[in-house]
Amino acid sequence: MTPTFDQHLHSWNSFDCQTAPLENVRRALDVGLAGLSFTEHFDTHPAEWDGCVYDDLKIEREIGELREQFGDRIFIGKGIEVCYQPERMDFILEFLEAHTFDVVLLSVHWAAGRAVHLKDQFKGMSCDAYLRFYLEAVRDCTEQLVQMKRNGHQPFRILGHLDYAKRSASRFFGFDGQLDEPKLLDEILRNCLEANIIPEINTSTLRQNLSSSMPGIEVVQHYAELGGTMMSFGSDAHRAEDIGAGAEHAIGLMKEAGLTHLANFEGGELCATAL
Repeated sequence: MTPTFDQHLHSWNSFDCQTAPLENVRRALDVGLAGLSFTEHFDTHPAEWDGCVYDDLKIEREIGELREQFGDRIFIGKGIEVCYQPERMDFILEFLEAHTFDVVLLSVHWAAGRAVHLKDQFKGMSCDAYLRFYLEAVRDCTEQLVQMKRNGHQPFRILGHLDYAKRSASRFFGFDGQLDEPKLLDEILRNCLEANIIPEINTSTLRQNLSSSMPGIEVVQHYAELGGTMMSFGSDAHRAEDIGAGAEHAIGLMKEAGLTHLANFEGGELCATAL
């Protein structure tokens, strides 16, 4: 059985979660995880910044206490989930440089200045257009990561739920299908490989009545065809009972697609685990 690391989850140190970190660790032990990393929300858009409760000193202290109590039984990582905001990238990079993380996860929650989860910001747009609009934003994001890598500094290690808009498209349009944007997806995955950022398989959609994870098997297979060898797993849990949920599904997709390793990070360094 593959030792499994949940690299995307939240606690009361994220604005949208009330779960005590201790409960997350206990649940991770109960379900047999080899490790978990707390990736608390770091949202810098002006509409969200005032509500961002991220407190690095508090997080560092709480994780340190958990490591003292449970560190001989499970890896407990300190991560961060950065909301991609190109206009705030200088501030984001300065913040990351000034702090230490096991893993830095980058997620696209906004597309061209529009909050992806707010339907009224996409009035008159069809489901196909909405999904294409989002993927274009992810493509632009990964293009910036490629340029950063070429310039010698690209601190992001995981790209979270690259088809995140699929979750909102389910609510807005009743969508539950494949993404019909092969060119955009190809560009995103090629950029990930060049920028050395690893896509995650996020299983939160499986708990929200969608039939596939983010992304699904078609995208995972294409990533393998392009030369990708590993992806990360993230439950995106906001409740203790969801820690590690969908891990077996994610590992199964990786194996089916021909990937060879599960990516996890410690001290910012890749520690791949053979599938």
